[in-house]
Amino acid sequence: MTNHYSPRPAQKKILAYRGGTMGVSAVPGSGKTWTLSLLAAELINSGLLSADQEVLIVTLVNSAVDNFSLRISSFLQDMGLLPSLGYRVRTLHGLAHDIVKERPDLVGLDSKFQIIDEREADRIRVDAVYDWLRKYPGGIDPYLIPDLNEKKKTSLYKKQIPDLLLQIANQFIRTAKNHQLSPDSLLLQIKSKNNNLHLAEMGLEIYKVYQRNLEYRGAVDFDDLINHAYNILKLDLSLLNRLQSNWPFILEDEAQDSSLMQQRILSLLAGPKDSQNWVRVGDPNQAIYESFTTADPKLLLKFIEISDQNHVLPNSGRSTEAIIDLANYLVDWTNKYHPQSLICDALYPNKIVPTPPDDLQPNPKYQSGQIHFFDKELTPEKEIQVIADSVSSWLKNHPQQTVAVLSPRNDRGKKIASYLRNKHKIEPVEYLNTTLSTRKTTGSLVIILSYLIDPSSSKKLSAVYRVWKRDLQSKSDAWSKVESVSELLNTIQKPELFLSPSPSEDWMATLDSGDPDLLSTLFDFKDIIIKWHKAALLPIDQLILTLSGDLFHTSEELSISHKIAAFQKQLATQHPDWELPALLDELKSLARNERRFFSISEENQFNPDDHKGKVVITTAHKSKGLEWDRVYLISANNYNFPSNLPDDIFISERWFIRDHLNLPAEALAQLTSLVDESSAKYIESEGTKQSRLDYARERLRLFYVSITRAREELVITWNNGRSGKTTPSVPFQALSDYLKNKPDPSSSVPG
Repeated sequence: MTNHYSPRPAQKKILAYRGGTMGVSAVPGSGKTWTLSLLAAELINSGLLSADQEVLIVTLVNSAVDNFSLRISSFLQDMGLLPSLGYRVRTLHGLAHDIVKERPDLVGLDSKFQIIDEREADRIRVDAVYDWLRKYPGGIDPYLIPDLNEKKKTSLYKKQIPDLLLQIANQFIRTAKNHQLSPDSLLLQIKSKNNNLHLAEMGLEIYKVYQRNLEYRGAVDFDDLINHAYNILKLDLSLLNRLQSNWPFILEDEAQDSSLMQQRILSLLAGPKDSQNWVRVGDPNQAIYESFTTADPKLLLKFIEISDQNHVLPNSGRSTEAIIDLANYLVDWTNKYHPQSLICDALYPNKIVPTPPDDLQPNPKYQSGQIHFFDKELTPEKEIQVIADSVSSWLKNHPQQTVAVLSPRNDRGKKIASYLRNKHKIEPVEYLNTTLSTRKTTGSLVIILSYLIDPSSSKKLSAVYRVWKRDLQSKSDAWSKVESVSELLNTIQKPELFLSPSPSEDWMATLDSGDPDLLSTLFDFKDIIIKWHKAALLPIDQLILTLSGDLFHTSEELSISHKIAAFQKQLATQHPDWELPALLDELKSLARNERRFFSISEENQFNPDDHKGKVVITTAHKSKGLEWDRVYLISANNYNFPSNLPDDIFISERWFIRDHLNLPAEALAQLTSLVDESSAKYIESEGTKQSRLDYARERLRLFYVSITRAREELVITWNNGRSGKTTPSVPFQALSDYLKNKPDPSSSVPG
């Protein structure tokens, strides 16, 4: 869209806003960011603001902050106004930080308080979880299935149980903070109720240790930051009055992902209810973060219901009418025919409407065979092959178009990327937790650091040699020689004698001197290893930069290695007691794709149009807000998109927990029974039942989001899972049946 784009009739109604509360529900691709940006500019141009006042725009992520700022400044320039005045765009965390900086003393913070990011918060929670496990060995035993032998139980307590407890701790602590509950206030609640709430007691103990660690550092996490901002506004009425005067209009984007605390803060800033100028815009059908954040889409729906004005942005020029019809049918089917009546409200009854005639963003032209549901049963491996073959064929004929494969999880995306790379020689664009380049670069450093920690291991020395010669992998003959030398190094009984031989023990002297190339290579390798051992005495960031200078050559590798060095330096500063093994553990998790390099707030805006003629591999969740000419949604089975039917398997229910309990959900149910006077007494398994319904609702919305990423073509497949027992998801079956009754059905996946 450009600034000269003529607003549609529905957009004109929103742009006519000049005060009061207004709730707006928007469909995918309806131009809500453009509309909100123009509304902000028109409010500034209307004369309703004094010289020292601003329109406050609150959005979800930093990339959206930049997008809003660019659009508003451009509109203001067109109006002949200064482009940088009259508005302030913030994420909720940025807004909270602005407020806390005004009066940190009111909430017991030093003026130089530290904000820890999600990585560091996660690390502190991990420490708190292991602290609890040391204090209560076997503490989770009452929830384990009864026929576990001791060996299996011991194995579970090493990895899987700590991971589960970390998930419980994450959700428990975030939910407690969203309700402004401190560890002390929770303790009073538990004592007063006098119930057997084992999971809540465990969550409280972990919460106490976590919060104590934050206080010891003089730090706050993002949830604390938001709570402190709210408390400061409640305590300092003069500050609140000043901010209310500064920001007479509040525009909120992505309001379907708003939390209770976000609503409370913005409600305070908007002032008394009868005089609020507050606009909330969002798409209830794109609320896909509820199960792992404190987002609550019901808050937006309630606001729309009670606001002075409510409007819909129904027009979208993103997709062909065939794809729009499919998305609309999913809404209709869910509302009327979903086999679980309690899930029929999962999708808000908004219909996507094509753009009006002569619109400057017309819908792509309808053509035969644009939607393909692959009904045939596939194994997980065969599904990857079918998708890769189709992608390869399509790319050859569409070099100037965009295409994406949406996977349910990062690991599935990695497998497709690997298959495309190895079988079709196609280099995909990975928009996952980490890219292949990041994993390869990090993995190389991990191998070398692992050896430097354990230099007596000939196996690790052998692996380092392969990393050192990694550039030869594409040359089969040369790599065969590398493998031979690597195997030779693996036979050394005492690797230290390779570096510092004694007169009586010199491994190199035992080698066949008739192969000068071998000896020359080993001497060079020996020199580099000695250099790296000396570098191991340097600070971690300098060590990594030294290794990188010897290993990496491309600008991408060097850029990644510099980021790794900076990241490790930050960790070393935060944890001065950590030695190389602890720092190495963090790199290992990055190499295994277990965490992103940067938090969401640090990511740049991803633009699919920058990758025409290439295939983007991403998750359905990360695809939100993006669009491609062709979209593949894979693995649409009843494991990834359950509907709460008897045969459905829920990923959050661990196999080793008795009675199929979802322990994070049970912990939150116990927490709710403590703090919500209207809630019933805790009954075991009720939390699990409710979580299944909530998860099934959210996955339906994720299915809808995935469909509406496609401009022109959509391909959906399913697989029978690792056990061979999963089935097509219920929405997959419903939409497939719908297409078969249309004039142009298709169940194949053409190139």
